[in-house]
Amino acid sequence: MNTGTRNAARRPSMRKPAARTAPALLDEMAALRPDHECIVDGDRRWTYAQLQAEAKSLAAGLWDLGIRPGHRVAILMGNRAEWLSAYFAILGLGAQAVALNTWLTPAEQAYQLNHAEVSTLIMAATFRDRDVLAELEQMRAIGLPILERLVVLDDRLPDRLRDDHPGGLPSGLPGGAVAFADLAGDLDERLWCTAHDTDVACILYTSGSTARPKGVPLLHGGLIDNMWEIGERLQLTPDDRLWFGISLFWSFGCVNALFAMMSHGGTLVLQHHFDAGQALALIEGERCTVFYGTPNIALALAEHPDRAWRDLSSLRTGAAIGTPEQMQMIVDLGVSEICNVYGLTEGYGNSAVTDAAAPLAHRLTASGEPLDGVELRILDLDSGDPLPQGAVGEIALGGRVTPGYLNDAAATASSRTADGFFLTGDLGLLDEKGWVQFQGRRKELIKSGGINIAPAEIEAVLREHGSVDSVFVTGLADARLDQAIGAVVVLHPGMAATKGELRSFCRRLLASYKVPRDFVFVAANQLPVTTTEKLQRNRLAELFP
Repeated sequence: MNTGTRNAARRPSMRKPAARTAPALLDEMAALRPDHECIVDGDRRWTYAQLQAEAKSLAAGLWDLGIRPGHRVAILMGNRAEWLSAYFAILGLGAQAVALNTWLTPAEQAYQLNHAEVSTLIMAATFRDRDVLAELEQMRAIGLPILERLVVLDDRLPDRLRDDHPGGLPSGLPGGAVAFADLAGDLDERLWCTAHDTDVACILYTSGSTARPKGVPLLHGGLIDNMWEIGERLQLTPDDRLWFGISLFWSFGCVNALFAMMSHGGTLVLQHHFDAGQALALIEGERCTVFYGTPNIALALAEHPDRAWRDLSSLRTGAAIGTPEQMQMIVDLGVSEICNVYGLTEGYGNSAVTDAAAPLAHRLTASGEPLDGVELRILDLDSGDPLPQGAVGEIALGGRVTPGYLNDAAATASSRTADGFFLTGDLGLLDEKGWVQFQGRRKELIKSGGINIAPAEIEAVLREHGSVDSVFVTGLADARLDQAIGAVVVLHPGMAATKGELRSFCRRLLASYKVPRDFVFVAANQLPVTTTEKLQRNRLAELFP
């Protein structure tokens, strides 16, 4: 068993950047180390200066399309170098980037595009084996009244999007469509880096306790400050190389990992989408030192037949969350200085992180003390009063948190204490060292494969089935995913449905990771309730064999 003691005394050599916005950080790093490798994407190797040049050239094209400060531009593609050049081009113009989840169905994508009032979509025509342009047509059928322009990741505009193609422009967008490669240009430097640290940089969507995901705006200053502090806990240096197998659209990706590495001058080694065998080869070939991932990702690497002969000795530090056994599994992969983290999208990814130099026994069981600039309290579940060390209550955060949910004043108000602390809905305690230990979820979210999933969203879909009277979704213990999804279904009297039928129904309307693994059919009087007839959600799992 790896004891996690290698290089434990090493400290970072970088000073904190002076930059207060994302494009200013790119400018600072390009000036400080212009020839240092920033992005590895297959055969493409971009230095910091080249990423800066690519972003500014694309920004010139976006400006010519009509993108202005405050406009919202969405990105829909895998982990490509173009994802990052587009991201910095958008932020460099003072616009706001909306990171879209490539795993979602067209219906889910359409909701987020409309809710965020996105005017321009930058997308890949395909992703893995999916025809994303065809999926765009499904979104258009649902309705995209605000979307004006489409930028397609290609050297030339696909024939079916050309004005002279039979049938006209299928996107039906007033601003038309353009190929990504056609947006190159010379940017007027007066248009670059106009945002302030208190301006919104990006909007990410996260599952909540309602049927619809919530938009989370994050500010430029938080991207720099929070991620610098995370990088310090991970003890990052410019020599570090991150294996980027997690999706860029996650806050763990385009917020946490990206800016932790960039604020320390490191290198991003992109994997377009996660594949365990390819990941092992990439880590070995590129001598990656930093691991960002969930326990199920680590398990896939550990169980892959290539693991026995792949050399992962370059791995050193990184960020993950899990049980002590799951964290030890990551250590056994070679990530001896893995850092246990606590956080959520609303708190810029992580709010507490262990130090890479801390004893392994501590890093296995707790998520460290709050980052500088973050205040963490444990509150009594009834009174809301702060609790002493060792007592379990709700985790509340002050300092670097989202200013509020997008277009949802009610959700914003209900997520705050009277003195402005953000209520996470998570349970935790502070141990004798002042480190936070996660103890479960007060909210009804299911954590499956490292992804938060809202039961209410799945329930809303299943209730649309003609045979379903009521449905209640819960998490089921699963060794690989932490939790699998189970649905307790009450059918209308005289109606019938099978597990396979309901599963197929869900697959048409939900991303695959949201489809319940198991269903159980019960009568309404078989549901677990309290003496006051309130549903006991914590007992739903007992109904499954």
